[in-house]
Parts: sequence; C-alpha cells; structure tokens
Amino acid sequence: MTDPTTRPTIGLALGGGVARGWAHIGALRALIRAGYAPDIICGTSIGAVVGGFYLTGHLDTLEDWARSLTRSRMVSYLDILVGGSGLFGGKRLEKLMRSYLGDVCIEDLPNKFAAVTTELATGHEIWIQNGSLVDAMRASYALPGVFPPFSHNDRWLIDGALVNPVPISVCRALGARLVIGISLNGDAFGKTTLQTTEEFDNAEFNGEDDIEEGANISKWRAMSPQRLMMRQIFGTGQKTPGIGTVMLSSLNIIMDRLGRSRMAGDPADILVAPRIGHISLLEFDRAADLIQLGEEAVERVLGQLEEAKSILSK
Repeated sequence: MTDPTTRPTIGLALGGGVARGWAHIGALRALIRAGYAPDIICGTSIGAVVGGFYLTGHLDTLEDWARSLTRSRMVSYLDILVGGSGLFGGKRLEKLMRSYLGDVCIEDLPNKFAAVTTELATGHEIWIQNGSLVDAMRASYALPGVFPPFSHNDRWLIDGALVNPVPISVCRALGARLVIGISLNGDAFGKTTLQTTEEFDNAEFNGEDDIEEGANISKWRAMSPQRLMMRQIFGTGQKTPGIGTVMLSSLNIIMDRLGRSRMAGDPADILVAPRIGHISLLEFDRAADLIQLGEEAVERVLGQLEEAKSILSK
C-alpha cells in the first residue's frame, strides 16, 4: 500500500472550516499511517494552512501550537483594525507563520500544492501555485469582514471558501487520479456558531487557566478594551448576535450549500467527513478533540480507500 508504483496519484482536497480545520491534522496523520500520503494537496482557507505546514515538514509544529491555544491566547493573536476593510489586520498571525515557515516558495515544496482563493473584483476562483507559501495561505483565509483582502499579483484576493469550499476539482486539474476530499461541513449544523456567543462571553477571560504563564494582573487588565471589542464582535449571548458571529454563521451556510452543490457535480473518489458539527467555527481551543475526530473519520473509510486504490491502479 505504500509503494507509489502500485497506487494511483493521490490528491488531497482540504476544505475550509475556520477552527474546525484542526481536524485536517488528524486526518493527515491517519492517511499517512495507512500508506496514503498525498502526492498533490489543494487547500481552501484553513485547509491551505494545514496543507502548507505539512508539505514544509512542520505539521508537528502546527499541531503543538493548535493544542496550546486557549481562548485568551487566540484573542491575543487578533490585531484589531480600526477603519480598515476587516475587523482584524492579520499581521500577528502572518508574522507567526513566517517565524515557522520563513520565505519558502510553493515551487520549492516536495509535492504539488495549490491554495484556493477568490478574486474580489470578479468573483473568479484563483489557484495560487507559485510564490510565497505564507502569502498564498494568507490570501486563502482572508475571510471578508474579518481579515482585509490580500493583494497578490495586482489582484485583491479573499477567502477561497466563497467559491470552492472543498477543492476536489483543483486536485483533478493538477493530475490526481484518486481524490480524497475532506469536508468540514458534513454535519455543519449540529451546533451553529450562534450557540457559542454566551460561552465566549462567560469563559473567555475567566479563570486562571486562561491566563498565559507569566502574565501579571496589570497586563491582564490592559486587555479590557480588547475584551469589549470581542463582545461587540461576537455578542454576549443575551441579545442579538454580534457582527462576527453573523459573518461566520453566514460563511457556514455558504460552505455547506456550495460544497454540496459542487460535490454533487464533481464528487471526490473518497469523501472524509469528520463528525464535528457539535464544535463551532470559533472553538480554536478544541484542537485535541478535532484532531482525534479527523483521525476517526479517515479510519472509517480505509476499506473504501483500499477498494478505490485497487480499481484505479488497473
């Protein structure tokens, strides 16, 4: 099963899903263990991030960072942008990625890779296959209203989930014979983003476990304006949802409906759908659960994978 000469070229389509994207880490681990390491990776939004870290040999780094996240730590990476085209500037996350990945270019990766984005002016689906890997990932997760559009080759680009939530078609175009699609919206409405607003308000800054080691009280109190902004964005769970909650819930609907439509016309050979609907798009602190659920989802389809490999190898 591990001999590349006896199996078809494998393409892995990693779908968008914000925090649920940590499930991709577990899915990748399970696929590699079973002998299905991908030859081609195409990612949308968080899928592009996980795929990029994997191809640079830094999947362990990403997993360690994801597992270390608490709600307060996640908030610390969000640089509030006043008067811009997004709620957050995204510079802190970009700086973090560059500290791990440096200036690696996509054409220097060991396998074919494409990050799916959307051109703001035309709505065209754009596949970034060369240049800075970090730039490509940054463009792919530029969720409208949350992060500003990313300028790339004289185009303003936004989140690829708006046009291709699970980039199966991209894998086929790049030469994949066996395409494995990982959709993070298979049971998207088991728990919607709307249900997390009260949890965010009550738990975000409460309890010593959420305070980073070495932080002092004065530093913690200095974050209070940021907390007020978070409450404005995500709401308090008592009245109408905040603007951030509305945007992410809307994205959830778009990814679910568009993903179903596109996969009906161009389905993956094997679709992996982790059962993660009870975890919202905002729960970045649930990495351990999501990784495990991603592994379990792959294990459920290993029999189908073996059968598909046998058929497509003939």
